[in-house]
Amino acid sequence: MPRPVSLLFGVHAHQPIGNFPEVLADAHQRCYKPFLEVLFRYPDFHFAVHFSGWLLDYLCAHFPQDMAMLTEMVRRGQVELFGAGETEPVLAAIPARDRTGQIETFSGKLETKFGQRPSGAWLTERVWDSTVVPALAACGIRYVIVDDYHFLCTGKTTGQLNGFFTTEEDACRLDIFPISETLRYKLPFSPADEAIAHIESLATGNVGDQSIAAIYFDDIEKFGIWPETYAWVYEQGWLEQFIQGILSSPKVTPRHYRDYHTAGRTKGIVYLPTTSYIEMNEWTLPAESARIYTDLVKQSKASGGFERNKAFLRGGIWKNFLSRYPESNWMHKRMLALSERLAVLPENPNTGEMQWKLYAAQANDAYWHGLFGGLYLPHLRRAIYNSLIDLEAMLDQYAPRANRITQDIDFDGIDETCLQNGILQIILKHDPSAGIAEFDAYDLKHNFGDTLRRHYEDYFHKVQLCDEHSPNDDTGSGSTSHSADSGSGIASAHDRIVSKHNIHAADLEPDNHARALFIDRINNTLIEYRYMDSGANSIRFQARYESALIVKQLELLNNRLQVTYRFTGGLKHSFSTEINLAMPSCDGPGGRFMVRNEPTGGFGQPFALPDLTEITLDDDTLQGSLLLKSSIPVRFSTQPLFTVSQSEQGFEKIMQAVTLLLTWPVETGEFILSLDASRR
Repeated sequence: MPRPVSLLFGVHAHQPIGNFPEVLADAHQRCYKPFLEVLFRYPDFHFAVHFSGWLLDYLCAHFPQDMAMLTEMVRRGQVELFGAGETEPVLAAIPARDRTGQIETFSGKLETKFGQRPSGAWLTERVWDSTVVPALAACGIRYVIVDDYHFLCTGKTTGQLNGFFTTEEDACRLDIFPISETLRYKLPFSPADEAIAHIESLATGNVGDQSIAAIYFDDIEKFGIWPETYAWVYEQGWLEQFIQGILSSPKVTPRHYRDYHTAGRTKGIVYLPTTSYIEMNEWTLPAESARIYTDLVKQSKASGGFERNKAFLRGGIWKNFLSRYPESNWMHKRMLALSERLAVLPENPNTGEMQWKLYAAQANDAYWHGLFGGLYLPHLRRAIYNSLIDLEAMLDQYAPRANRITQDIDFDGIDETCLQNGILQIILKHDPSAGIAEFDAYDLKHNFGDTLRRHYEDYFHKVQLCDEHSPNDDTGSGSTSHSADSGSGIASAHDRIVSKHNIHAADLEPDNHARALFIDRINNTLIEYRYMDSGANSIRFQARYESALIVKQLELLNNRLQVTYRFTGGLKHSFSTEINLAMPSCDGPGGRFMVRNEPTGGFGQPFALPDLTEITLDDDTLQGSLLLKSSIPVRFSTQPLFTVSQSEQGFEKIMQAVTLLLTWPVETGEFILSLDASRR
């Protein structure tokens, strides 16, 4: 008789640092709580789970009764806990010292809270790079899980991927389990009996000394948070049907990864390429390249050769997001620089807090964009900058910086000058725009320059545009979806085409410049400046337009950013400056413009005012404000900057910034604009 198949069933739970409390509460109610409650009733169903460190702390603090269930399941031997980086970083994207620190911190947390130190680890987004092996091994991690796709890229066949393999890097050994793509798409989207039948079918070849493994490890959010899954998994009973069917099957035995690993032997040595799951490899490509890639995939599927060819139709790697999105790269390089400063800082009473700030800034979510909004979500980027700015201020206390530093921060071949006075900081690129790339207020822990330009995305061709002449009520438009199981089960989020908001063609137009602060134009033509010099508290650029000379000087005066324009040579033109400001309340009710202490409109409302000399941007989320002043009356107009992204729930418009446009006629003379940042 064939030996039973060993079902290695694992789930991964994560929420981004900085996510909204209502999102966390909903995730708990629709997923984490019911999932644990169902599994608790079946102590013989052994499974693995990974909760990211920040989410685990949140659940322990807010829902201790559910964590008590998890603790009991660990105690009775039902649950195997998996390790990872503490804040869910992509390990390959952070320095080696931080990899070790992140892994060790989280393993220690699991041991303290649950009495179990992990032997296995979850790799964020299943991003594999062999450079992470030494850090994992040094922390006592004996095995990790990645997709079977990683193995197929080495020439392995699906039939070989029913156990674990061994790799090494720098003489450090690590074993690797391949997650079944078939199971990833069947659980929980196919009917439970079909999923069980597939697992049982694997037993036909299970005649050796070592049991064949059916390997599954995927996001727990697919069990209740993804569209349609709560009703399917809990109300219609899919999860209980699946567990009961597995426990009653003579052909399947649910086991822990650690037990299978201890009892078994490696299937051999393997060296995996740098890659992630197959969908990620598409998302990380620039739009034009992604279109070529998807066309090749379609052609391969149409010819019936995709399953044979897919390992060789490879897209990009996760780090391509850093080269694809300048905003992501900027955050990443700022993080790396602060990591280096912290690494050489002598121990002090705040070292632990600073270390946590760094780890929080390494959380993966805001650095990339795929099916999940990620980089496109302002509150996730804000959480990164909040940690970076707070860490930078703390580092400055122990190792003060110069007020002015010039270097190529983001490795793009263009220098930037950083000007700071301990209260504010501006960073300007030495490019023709002379715009401010970052504007930090240390007391508010906020970067007012944290905006995202409109990028062209490959998924735009799927967006259903609404009639340009119809009212934009943002109630959403039509949707289509199909099941991956030919009419049975429910559709995966990967197969759904849904628009949450009305989207017009203008919403998809990419920007031709970075959405910085103080982007200047004459007669609607962008001015091209040349970097001149920097003083202790100021930076100067200049430009020529016709026979005139324009000098632009930026300086910090306590909590004021002052921008001075000097015009010589008899200009008689319309001059304007564009100021893109990241205001945390976005188009919600917590943000408003104030003129003479009276509300004038919300950040999400376009409007214009003539002859303006002073206006305040007040933000409840920020618990602070910006006061904009002009030395002469200007025409003031504002409109929200929206981008279109995709998420599990569909295509959506997200406000990135409030765009201010100040316009005035210029001749010879001087003109001053200022921004004062203050806490309430």
